[in-house]
Amino acid sequence: MAEDPKRLMVEVIGRLGRETQIHLDERHHHFRITNLFLYAVAAFLMIVAIFNVYYISILWEDLNGIVNSMDSMHSNLQGVNKSMNSVTAKVELIDKHMTNMDEIYSHTESMGELMPSVRESMGAMADEMTLIEQDMSHLSGGMGNIEQRFIQITDGVGVMRSNVRQISRPMGVLNPIMP
Repeated sequence: MAEDPKRLMVEVIGRLGRETQIHLDERHHHFRITNLFLYAVAAFLMIVAIFNVYYISILWEDLNGIVNSMDSMHSNLQGVNKSMNSVTAKVELIDKHMTNMDEIYSHTESMGELMPSVRESMGAMADEMTLIEQDMSHLSGGMGNIEQRFIQITDGVGVMRSNVRQISRPMGVLNPIMP
């Protein structure tokens, strides 16, 4: 039996229409799933953005606290530096006075010839004075070293303060939009 070509054409077009509708329904279903996924990702990104703004504001406040602490430390170290300069000057003055110990030693030696008992005591004192003079010269050198170290520390804190200011400066741009 020969099939009617019109009927075949109607069946082919009908089958093509059903397949097209199935494809459209499937496509619409996948679009809906994709849209739901995109909404979920967008909501997640909004939540992450809110937390990031919050953490940036906390970081900005902490950096300002660090800068203020470094400013305070720098000014305190300058005060300590002035005090160390004063102490160093006093130690140098004591060291200059220690140069007179040789004269005292010679006078005590002549007294020792006159008074043997006093001489023994004065000899011990003179030895102690020599040790004190040596200790004072060591102390004077140490104070000079401490003074140099405080100058280096003060300079280092100044550099750190400048660096932290440079780091916190971009955070200040976000200050008007911070909560």
